[in-house]
Amino acid sequence: MLAASVLWGTTGTAATFAPQVGPLAIGAVAMGLGGLLQALVAAPRIARHASRLRERRGTVLLGAASVAVYPLAFYSSMHLAGVAVGTVVSLGTAPLASAVIERVVDGRRLTRRWTAAAALGLLGTALLCVAEAAHAGDGTGRASMAATLLGVSLGLVAAATYALYSWAAHRLISRRIPSRAAMGAVFGLGGLLLLPVLLVTGAPLVASWSNAAVGTYMAVIPMFTGYVLFGWGLAHVPASTATTLSLLEPAVAAVLAVLVVGERLPGAGWAGIALVIACLAVLTAAPRRRRHSGDPAGPVPDAAPSVTSGLTAVRDQAAD
Repeated sequence: MLAASVLWGTTGTAATFAPQVGPLAIGAVAMGLGGLLQALVAAPRIARHASRLRERRGTVLLGAASVAVYPLAFYSSMHLAGVAVGTVVSLGTAPLASAVIERVVDGRRLTRRWTAAAALGLLGTALLCVAEAAHAGDGTGRASMAATLLGVSLGLVAAATYALYSWAAHRLISRRIPSRAAMGAVFGLGGLLLLPVLLVTGAPLVASWSNAAVGTYMAVIPMFTGYVLFGWGLAHVPASTATTLSLLEPAVAAVLAVLVVGERLPGAGWAGIALVIACLAVLTAAPRRRRHSGDPAGPVPDAAPSVTSGLTAVRDQAAD
């Protein structure tokens, strides 16, 4: 999950190398071609588990529709509100959306460890967002208040759809469908839905070699490779944990903006990054189990969100 988040964090910086390409085209080529590539690679597994996928077609279609909407909302949010604000809103609120979905649909209880980690991560992303917004406000102020509010609204849409396709993919994997088959089906259908958008908006992608290189990179590295890692991770952790771990992405995006693009990050922004790292440390640290001789309660229960018992078999199938 962390490796996928690092790859996703490069997308904003990569997009700056193709300024003539609009956000809809960037989103469509990234998730569209990346999703179709996933489906192509996973085609034998999709065919092998086609009957199970048909039985869960409602979940597959929900995930595919969310995959199609997410990049359009996400990249439009960054275009309107700025890279940092759009990324932070889209990803910073996704853990909350994911937790609500798991609570309402699956009845999953939120643990103290997840709550503490999410609080640290949300506080860190909020600090990063405020710092970047204040820094941008010191400049020319090119983004109007209306555009910023629209960008934030689209970021919330991106967060909801990100949580939905994460939940849908995890749901399929937990029903004994291998991760590659589940991710290939969901992202392949989502990619098909994005093709008309790509056809309408994608002309600038072939206008120059640099634009084409950016489009190819976005489709192959962050989206195809990143979501292969994401699917493997979903076989091992709940969707709420996965979306919380992805809070690393805005931190990576901010650091790359400083190192590569030449942006400046205020002190509050660095504090926000530190809190995001603390969030990840809480989530990924091995849970401690202690037993006291006079304690009839036995071991202290694991504080991290537990994976359903059926995932033991799914881990074996993930290598399929």
